[in-house]
Amino acid sequence: MVLTSATQTAQRWENLNCDRGELSDLQLACIICGGQHLTRDHWEFMQTMPKDPVDMVDDLVKMGVYKENQLRAADSVNAYELRKALFLKTVGRGDPKRERLILALCRQAGGLENAFAAAFGPQAGLFFTDSIRNSGTTRREFLRNMAVGAALVTLASCSGGNQPAADDAPGETVSTEGLEKTELKIGFIPITCATPIIMSEPLGFYRKYGFNAKVVKMPSWGAVRDSAIAGELDAYHMLAPMPIAMTLGLGSAAFGVKLASIENINGQAITVAERHKGKVNGPADFKGFTIGVPFPYSMHNLLLRYYLATGGLDPDVDVKIRPVPPPDSIAQMVAGDIDAYLMPDPFNQRAVYEGAGYIHMITKELWPGHPCCAFAASDEWISENPKTFRALNKSIIEAAGYARDPKNRPEIAKAISERAFLNQPVEVVEAVLTGNFEDGNGNTLSVPDRIDFDPYPWQSFANWISSQLVRWDLQGDGLAPKAIPNKGYDTVGQDIFLTDLARELAEELGQTPPSEIYRTEKLKFDTFDPANPGAYVKDQTDKYGV
Repeated sequence: MVLTSATQTAQRWENLNCDRGELSDLQLACIICGGQHLTRDHWEFMQTMPKDPVDMVDDLVKMGVYKENQLRAADSVNAYELRKALFLKTVGRGDPKRERLILALCRQAGGLENAFAAAFGPQAGLFFTDSIRNSGTTRREFLRNMAVGAALVTLASCSGGNQPAADDAPGETVSTEGLEKTELKIGFIPITCATPIIMSEPLGFYRKYGFNAKVVKMPSWGAVRDSAIAGELDAYHMLAPMPIAMTLGLGSAAFGVKLASIENINGQAITVAERHKGKVNGPADFKGFTIGVPFPYSMHNLLLRYYLATGGLDPDVDVKIRPVPPPDSIAQMVAGDIDAYLMPDPFNQRAVYEGAGYIHMITKELWPGHPCCAFAASDEWISENPKTFRALNKSIIEAAGYARDPKNRPEIAKAISERAFLNQPVEVVEAVLTGNFEDGNGNTLSVPDRIDFDPYPWQSFANWISSQLVRWDLQGDGLAPKAIPNKGYDTVGQDIFLTDLARELAEELGQTPPSEIYRTEKLKFDTFDPANPGAYVKDQTDKYGV
């Protein structure tokens, strides 16, 4: 019999809600699950937990843990605030190990798993939809489920989870002699583009090279940029155009950053809101739309502008392009704040998963093999930590090689889907990494290189990016159109993209990187000759008028 009375819940709460200093004295090894418990008996603990989330919250309200006005507060918040509240409830706890304990408890608790997942996991987006569209009752239940999650944080006691062991480093540990620094913080945005950077923590690539490295989840690319300038991080997951923009002072004070290696190629998509289904067949059909991109200085913004212009649209006049942090993209689409977005995955596939949108085009169709994200570090940090930088870059290049092998993708999807990293359903991440996916239009597709991982930073990538910064003059101040041609496209690229170092490290790992640094890039609507970026920009503007 499952006990759900407020009295017994209160007794259990009192037993568990002790001072942190006393917890170690109460924890006992559990012979059932192998974890640590604050109670003496595994089954007694589990059976006294209410199975119905509403019963749980009703008990907590009766006990005074949650107030009715807290539950009614959801009536006054919009989609953005709901997402912010969700973020604070989950990430604000700040302890990945404790989060895994909660997930283990949810699996054991049966009925509680659905409520917890609805508020914090795979169904969160659906709750946003319901909360926006439906009545105050739905909003109340939504916040109740958030309350259940908060209660579970306190009540959690089972350890475990399926996080891969960091001690199981791939291959033999390499020599770590002479490293200037081994305790590292590496910023990342929770997207599949960051796969080599993220997976290197749970799968042991950092540890292999002598690092106790922690990946730090960042809320936006602006936050990554600002944290880099402030010196709060050792290295960063950046969009490929960001080191060029930051070094030249585009959009911020000039700050020297080097692009050490490419994280991913392909791996993005244009996703359109479900309400526009059947109305968008080509670039001209986006006229009047508000379209989200993750950052002004991103491949997403540059590729979107490239695409729209071929349909006769002026991206600065005929549509509204605005920065949207990737984790907020689905909520803003559902709320009607944006009509479409060109975003990194898994947020394109997640929109399909939740019925919020459909994939209009994967960016591989615009430019097969295009760069997206990169591993980067500041000039100053590299100068102060040259051996550390080299070893860290090598660990990530090795991880990228591991991720490039299709047979490793399911394992990687499982590792990076966890709450501490992407916080996404494994099936969504696996659909992206394997390229076997539904597009939201009733099609099941197989595109093995929907996303791929090739760490080689071609100088032709740098020249194409610079050409588009010149073409679009994103700040409208003429700085890019003046600075880049004056310095020289090749000079800018070779100063910032560390192609030779990436080749050297890849060869040390037994990989086979190219010997050339430039190649002709074939895009959907034209061909880019890296030897003459100025002529390419002129041809584009002459042909399309923008």
